[in-house]
Amino acid sequence: MFETTLSALLRQKARIQPNRDFIVYADRDLRFTYGEFDRRVDDLARGFLAIGLKKGDHVGIWATNVPDWNTILFASARAGLVLVTVNTAYKTHELEYLVRQSDLACLCIINGYRDSDYVAMVNELIPELKTAPRGHLQAEKFPRLKSVVYVGQEKHRGMYNFAELLLLGKHTDPAVLAEIETQCDTNDVVNMQYTSGTTGFPKGVMLTHRNILNNGFGIGENQRLTERDIVCLPVPLFHCFGLVLGMMAVLTHGATAALLEWFDPVLVLATVQKEKCTALYGVPTMFIAELNHPMFPMFDTRSLRTGIMAGSPCPIEAMKQVIEKMHMTEVTICYGLTESSPVMTQTHADDSLEVKVATVGRELPGVEVTIRDPETGEECPEGVHGEFCCRGYNTMKGYYKMEEATRKCIDSQGWLHSGDMGVKDEEGNFRVTGRIKDMIIRGGENIYPKEIEDFLYTMPGVKDVQVVGIASKKYGEEVGAFVILHPDASLTEEDVKDFCRGRISRYKIPKYVFFVDAYPLTASGKIQKYQLREEGSKKAVELGRAT
Repeated sequence: MFETTLSALLRQKARIQPNRDFIVYADRDLRFTYGEFDRRVDDLARGFLAIGLKKGDHVGIWATNVPDWNTILFASARAGLVLVTVNTAYKTHELEYLVRQSDLACLCIINGYRDSDYVAMVNELIPELKTAPRGHLQAEKFPRLKSVVYVGQEKHRGMYNFAELLLLGKHTDPAVLAEIETQCDTNDVVNMQYTSGTTGFPKGVMLTHRNILNNGFGIGENQRLTERDIVCLPVPLFHCFGLVLGMMAVLTHGATAALLEWFDPVLVLATVQKEKCTALYGVPTMFIAELNHPMFPMFDTRSLRTGIMAGSPCPIEAMKQVIEKMHMTEVTICYGLTESSPVMTQTHADDSLEVKVATVGRELPGVEVTIRDPETGEECPEGVHGEFCCRGYNTMKGYYKMEEATRKCIDSQGWLHSGDMGVKDEEGNFRVTGRIKDMIIRGGENIYPKEIEDFLYTMPGVKDVQVVGIASKKYGEEVGAFVILHPDASLTEEDVKDFCRGRISRYKIPKYVFFVDAYPLTASGKIQKYQLREEGSKKAVELGRAT
């Protein structure tokens, strides 16, 4: 069990293997050895202190997997700060809530991603940036926020750029940072990730050094990772998939991470070939895109051995092809949630194909996983369905400033309740069979209907709205909205989608909008969402729009 911090472990690895590659970007031949990276982290950590950040402050990062994403992560950890990860798909409505609720003292941003201009959106939310001295921001909406950092060379009004922070760090007394490092503890919160909930309000999951280092180690062990492995990571770092399953597994095993700024099937295959990667991560749709790309036969993937497919159920044909055509005979499957740091269970490298596609494996060492009756709380025997619950080092510290929500999630015996239904077989493997909560999983992204419902309630003309998952072969599920209008209102499907664009993440915008007069109800008056799901899936097929 690791009882250390991210910073201390990085220093240890840098001493042991200073010249081994830690982070590689094959598309631009950019490399950081463990030693080089450790020195860059030192400079940035001191730079953070130079602009007035103090131990315990919250630093946000809104960026794709740019080369200095990890520098910001480890520098925050070294300076005793908490890194708050921001979903790259967020729009102004979501960003405003996160910056305020998380009490950010500093926000690090890039230019933008896809159709989102992050600089413009931040300036829209924080008009004071244009006139405020850097590091002394006084924003009416965000009283805790004092600095904005642009992760790049360009200069923007009111923002530090990255080069300035590194330079400030070089001229800051190392002893100040050294003193803070002695105060950091394995049980300190090092990362906060926001996950939506049935209340409709995203919750900041507080994860400690102990949580994520040990989870990453266990995940790497099940893949048989060593310092000789090179792990290709096209999955986002703002999510636990990239940060914990990826970077923490790599760090704890002294391996190499081959990163991509964003997913592109050709760049993934090119990275695997160029770097001779031994492991590859992705959600099923990523692997399917790689396998089905017309250029796939041009690339040599024989170096691959293992990896992780997670985020949504794995189609058996996709798994067969990953093993046969990509040579990933030791590929694994993971299950968990952000609140469990995130992995509870994982298949093993030597498990059979049947176990890899039909189950989510066994509990990680140091983690207790049980299936419990959601009504009585009693443990279910093998073969009986109940709720996934876990207990151990991986349980989150709690939801930030949401004590009641934390108590609802973690019971008095310390069991973390997942809201997912499952069953345990006689071999000790677990299977996910359904969900208690009405969560939609679209291509690996968790979407909570209540959050979208609350947003659509603000649209003029909408009297009531119910959001459900509509079956999709490509993504697993798509978002469907059943809308009841006010008597005098007249809206179209496009009107609803237009209202969402630019205000909520693109993946949350309903693909289907159905206008109805009433909802199917139980005898007690509860809405039967399963009937809406069935009706929506049927209508999608009838309209010829099923994906």
